[in-house]
Amino acid sequence: MFGYYLYLAFRSLRRSSGLTALMMLVIGFGVAASMTTYAVFRGVSGDPIPWKSSQLFVPQIDAWGPEPSSGPGEHGGMHEPPDALTYADATALMHDHRATRQSAIYAVAPTVLPAKPGSSPVPVFGFGVSSEFFPMLDVPFQFGSGWSAADDAEGSPAIVISASLNQRVFGGDNSVGRNIDLDGKDYRVIGVMKPWNPQPMFFDVVDTGGFGGDGPEIFVPLQSAIGSGMQSAGAVNCPKGVQPPPGADGLQKSNCVWLAYMAELDDAAAVQRYRRYLDNYAREQQQIGRFTWAPNNRLRDVPAFLDYEHVVPDDAQQSLMVALGLLLVCLINTVSLLLAKFLRRSGEIGVRRALGASRRRIYAQFLTEAAAVGIGGGVLGLLLTSIGVLGVNLVLPPRLAHLAHIDPVLLLMTVLVAIIASVLAGLYPTFRAARVQPAWQLKAN
Repeated sequence: MFGYYLYLAFRSLRRSSGLTALMMLVIGFGVAASMTTYAVFRGVSGDPIPWKSSQLFVPQIDAWGPEPSSGPGEHGGMHEPPDALTYADATALMHDHRATRQSAIYAVAPTVLPAKPGSSPVPVFGFGVSSEFFPMLDVPFQFGSGWSAADDAEGSPAIVISASLNQRVFGGDNSVGRNIDLDGKDYRVIGVMKPWNPQPMFFDVVDTGGFGGDGPEIFVPLQSAIGSGMQSAGAVNCPKGVQPPPGADGLQKSNCVWLAYMAELDDAAAVQRYRRYLDNYAREQQQIGRFTWAPNNRLRDVPAFLDYEHVVPDDAQQSLMVALGLLLVCLINTVSLLLAKFLRRSGEIGVRRALGASRRRIYAQFLTEAAAVGIGGGVLGLLLTSIGVLGVNLVLPPRLAHLAHIDPVLLLMTVLVAIIASVLAGLYPTFRAARVQPAWQLKAN
């Protein structure tokens, strides 16, 4: 029976080809606008490590107290602890090691000095981390692996480099065991990562802003990065009225925050234990006179911390709402067009009802016709969505535009949304058509 209704739908649509084209255009345009915007929103709001994000947590310790701060610790007027940790707090958490895995994270921007004479120095971006960083975040390796805990303790000149840096410096060969000159100091290559650039860069959104760039190119042991005075690429935030002290030694002794931190906690019980540990640590700092306020700590998992940091740009959220509003307007217009089209066929409906067709069959026939409009609108929407996704770089910053991409899921969603939207738009016109009284129509004819 469905095949018969589909045949009737195509005959009806062909008879009024101009109106059919207009309805398909309206549906296709509305769906394409919403799907293009959704592609951008999905790119910037996706979970960067979905298989593990609920086990990765960012601890925040209030090292400044309830006074208003000059750093990013104030959110919406609420007193929140700073987004990063002081050197004293980060090293204490590392030493106590109450998480399954953990790492303080220090953004750096050193320079690679090529071995080939006459070659220009290569500025690179990366992080000082602990050895547990790599298994904690499931960093993929092409050659070798991360360094050991002994390298952490000794501040060994070990280094993990990206595949792109390995290509530039070593021609893409297995460079494990070879040396690389970083700011005039030799570092031994321990591992070469596969291409790895999670977006947003969830392990240090404070310093990176979450998006942009080609990903980290180097990782070195934290103590080696700090001890060698490697150039920082991150923010240093201090309590209100306090200037960052000069030199690495002064910064380590200050109450300024400049280290990101991430801890892996396996289950809810481990999370509760870690919360208690953070509060106990803050109370210890009270007892020694460092803190004069009650414990004010936070422990957020990756999705919660990204939301807290407003990593998804407001522009993306607003654009999605506007696009959905446009789709709603297109649906209302389609309702009007379908209503006019269906009621114009009152005579046909009256004859069918008089011959014994039930209202349920009238519903089936006209909803099938609405779905056929949706299929045509979906095909047009696919074309317009593809053009829209390819053209988002004209209206959005490149760091956000490149996150929007076309994939089978997006294409399938575009067609489904078009069909569902057209069927929804056809509900009221179909209801009105099914209420046609056959006696009135036969009498009028």
